[in-house]
Amino acid sequence: MTEYNEVLHDEDDDFILDIDGLKVYFELRKRGFQHAGFVQAVDGVDLKLRRGETIAIVGESGCGKTSLMKTILRINTPTDGTITFDGEIINDLKSKKLKNLRRKIGFVQQDPYGALAPFMDVQTILEEPLKINGVKNRKDRIERVRQVLEEVRMTPVDDFLRKFPHQLSGGQQQRVVIARAMILSPILLVADEPVSMLDASVRVEILKLLRTLQEEHNLAVIYITHDLATVRYFSEYIYVMYAGQVIEKAPESQLINETAHPYSRALLAATSDPDPKNVDEFQDVPAGEPPSLVTPPAGCRFHPRCESIIQGTCDLERPPEFDLGNRHTVSCWLFQDRPIVRDFSKDLE
Repeated sequence: MTEYNEVLHDEDDDFILDIDGLKVYFELRKRGFQHAGFVQAVDGVDLKLRRGETIAIVGESGCGKTSLMKTILRINTPTDGTITFDGEIINDLKSKKLKNLRRKIGFVQQDPYGALAPFMDVQTILEEPLKINGVKNRKDRIERVRQVLEEVRMTPVDDFLRKFPHQLSGGQQQRVVIARAMILSPILLVADEPVSMLDASVRVEILKLLRTLQEEHNLAVIYITHDLATVRYFSEYIYVMYAGQVIEKAPESQLINETAHPYSRALLAATSDPDPKNVDEFQDVPAGEPPSLVTPPAGCRFHPRCESIIQGTCDLERPPEFDLGNRHTVSCWLFQDRPIVRDFSKDLE
């Protein structure tokens, strides 16, 4: 959107990923001849990512983070909107072009043990993507495997090549997953809750590793999580999702220190903080559960749980995206005195 670009970014920004008005709907199984409806997993999302930048997509379970991630990877097919990656619209890529796309995107899964084939050793796991993508010379494959294991700090390399996943610790398993994501030298890394199943001390090491890899290879990174405690140390820009929609986005420090949307404030309040000085600031999260994405509520999708609801507005009309300055926008009627970046009602015309 031209309006969006002018408000949030400079015209000469080098974007590796540009998502505009993305919708991903999943059709429910029909009952006889009766149409059963759709799950509106992603509903009108805009997202931009520069080369070498890390953004975080934050929200509780069921908010649409994973559906958005799988659509970027083209595991899901977009229902509407456009995804432009590395200068090419990737909505309808097929076969060879889709394979080439996935060479450029590394994927770090949430559950390292479940992501690794238990009958393959580390060398075989890391060689597999190289074989699939046409690296026929075994010497070249082994050299690349050794190189990437050194990059993820699994040294001495010879101690790990012939080990199976069950012989590794959780942190070591995640390092192998990261190594596999890096093996084809991607330009974008998608990390889906990469530290949520690890011990606290190991989380720090894995996040430091991801930051180092990003800096060394000028990687763009999408960090998907529900935990704002780690986001503040690992991203330049944050997107907050709720019920399939992005409801607030801002630079990391801006969103943490000047949180605008009531849902974002609730997420931040629910974040565990080891500092005893903050014990009195801990607040209760809003009552209730996220809405059904089959029959989402009218208006703002957070309004059934919001204590600041404006009756007759929040429950009837979807709020536009309002500009708060400094690349900070929010979709909330509490800020209706601010300039509009995008009016979603126009998308329905």
